[in-house]
Amino acid sequence: MTSEATRGLALDFASQIAPAGSIDIRRFFGGSALVRNGAQFGFVMKGTLYLRVDEAMRAEFEADGSEPFSYRAAGREVTVRRYYAVPAHVIDDPALLHS
Repeated sequence: MTSEATRGLALDFASQIAPAGSIDIRRFFGGSALVRNGAQFGFVMKGTLYLRVDEAMRAEFEADGSEPFSYRAAGREVTVRRYYAVPAHVIDDPALLHS
């Protein structure tokens, strides 16, 4: 997925989450970060929306089969448990994504 396509997808998700213009989209490694009031709360990487989760949200996301963000670095797998992929049924339902 190109950086332009990733940015477009991030803009689409941002418009579903909050009113237009209230979420900034910034470059984030190979993807796009979603930032509100100066704090990053999510990102789009390789076509997947990841959101920052707390303990309660993590349990819900895991129950829905979501995986934490991970990447390979220096020959090993790194898992970032602060960010989880948004479950497919949430992506498919704008009302759930907004809440």
